[in-house]
Amino acid sequence: MADTQDIPVTDGTIPFTYDGETYETYYKLFGDLATRTRPPLVVLHGGPGLVHNAYVALGALARTHGVPVILYDQLGNGRSTHLRAKPPAFWTLDLFLAELESLLAHFGVQDAYDLLGHSWGGVLGAELAVRKQPKGLRHLVLSNSLPSAALWGQSVGQLLAAFPKEVHEGMAAGMGDRKKYREALRRLHAVHGCLLDPVPPEFDYTLDQAAGEDGDPTVPSAPILAGWSIVDRLHLVKVPTLVINGRKDIAQDFVVAPFFERIPKVKWVTFENSSHTPFLEERERYAQLVGDFLKLDA
Repeated sequence: MADTQDIPVTDGTIPFTYDGETYETYYKLFGDLATRTRPPLVVLHGGPGLVHNAYVALGALARTHGVPVILYDQLGNGRSTHLRAKPPAFWTLDLFLAELESLLAHFGVQDAYDLLGHSWGGVLGAELAVRKQPKGLRHLVLSNSLPSAALWGQSVGQLLAAFPKEVHEGMAAGMGDRKKYREALRRLHAVHGCLLDPVPPEFDYTLDQAAGEDGDPTVPSAPILAGWSIVDRLHLVKVPTLVINGRKDIAQDFVVAPFFERIPKVKWVTFENSSHTPFLEERERYAQLVGDFLKLDA
């Protein structure tokens, strides 16, 4: 199992100013940007409303492939500024894209970097590639992600058909009844989220930051992805793109297929022994695949 014990790790916060207010974005950096010979990999966590902790193992890429890795907690989550009083309309794709650009600028890596977006993080990565056409973006990894909210909802509906009534009720309750919702999520994710038994503590911790009794429901309760789709804009993704999903993933093949069909330079890999978190379930193969992909000429 890859580990990060012998890799330089630094963490801290970055000021992020948006609409005249300044917040703090928490980050964790694996490797040394000052001596880098490869573009850094910025990892965009899932959610909306989760945290970076489940992705720490990817920091091993700093040793195995010489790729510095930057993780961060998006605004409203984890160790970044929480804003429980903000209305749902505050939480938008524009906000999170601005925060990502702020992070790139802070580290001075905007001229050469790679992105890995997992689940909701893939939404951010794809939107940045399409909307901003960033000259510094070298590679894009869309891991267990979605090109439209409708396809995601269709997949969840299909998969829930195999579960009992109480799971349906818990999922329908959502953040309005976090105890029932968290239990429903636990049962759904045991089959389609993380197949490891026992479940890694970092996976449970990440989910609990949003859906746990002591979590912050502000961001996951906002309708950020209501009606969202990027399907008709995927041809505008110009960089080499790696699409990843798991055989038992919530991001089923029909969900991720538009990425493969519409992005010009694309490779698609399905992890046969994984569900939604192959970076945990098959972590060595996952890290090797991603690290090797980032070596390809952009």
